[in-house]
Amino acid sequence: MNFRFFSFVLAVVLAPLCTLFAQAGELRRESVPSPALGENLNYVVYVPDGYEATRARYPVLYLLHGAGGDTGEWTNTIQVQAVADKMIAAGEIPATLIVIPECRGCWWIDSQRANMETAFWADLVPGLARKFRTIEARQGRAVAGYSAGGFGAVRFALKYPDRFAAVAAFSPAVYSDVPPPQSMAQAQSPFKLATGGFNVAMWKARNYPALMDGYVHQPNRVPMYLVSGDHDKLGIAFETAVLFKTMFETQADMVEFRVVDGGHSPEVTAKALPDALKYIFRFLQKPTTLTADTHPPMAAVH
Repeated sequence: MNFRFFSFVLAVVLAPLCTLFAQAGELRRESVPSPALGENLNYVVYVPDGYEATRARYPVLYLLHGAGGDTGEWTNTIQVQAVADKMIAAGEIPATLIVIPECRGCWWIDSQRANMETAFWADLVPGLARKFRTIEARQGRAVAGYSAGGFGAVRFALKYPDRFAAVAAFSPAVYSDVPPPQSMAQAQSPFKLATGGFNVAMWKARNYPALMDGYVHQPNRVPMYLVSGDHDKLGIAFETAVLFKTMFETQADMVEFRVVDGGHSPEVTAKALPDALKYIFRFLQKPTTLTADTHPPMAAVH
């Protein structure tokens, strides 16, 4: 075989592979001291290809896992690294940092078990900013979650609309009233009474309907992407539709709702993730060089 022809064929075959590996991001396991938790807060961060070669600041997408899961829900089952690599390489979303904090058995609230809400804002967000070049303005931050993480993501968006540019909730454990008996909310410590029963009052105080009045009477609106499986046995397709209707009455042009084939599982999230990312990144700032005076201080957590 002619050497030049062989070299040409080899280059054609290897070029796509070289491009693929050149555009591959990296998953890093990190931790930050957390006085709110009384221990380190562990997290996984996706660092996009090219981050080390630039001086730009990057948007951050926070991913919250479910009450029965951990960071592996997003990294192993949903395969967020492969999805992000592919979409960034195709120009469908900008290069971004993706942060997956770990909180086993929690619902992303402050409770007797763990003050995770305070830890998120007082420890994780500023700790990340010290270690990575993040865009600290509202336009540089989004949140998404699966199941209990979807409950947390919706709650964060409604409670802190001045801090998030967009939110996505996958099979979110949101209920217009109380969760059904088979929901993990009924059995896990964040919503349990000292006597062992379900704390209805705490649930209702932390649930999204309690936040709607405050959300409606402030100037910011957080674009919201909602998705559920049509065979979700926890009734979440119906409950997500109720949440969609509630949000549609407030921001008809900034809420999307999808129903896909599947039950209450991370596979539903995996199906919907690319479309959700395209949506929420429409509202996020792209990597850019920013000056310090463009980063307004965050309000205190209440």
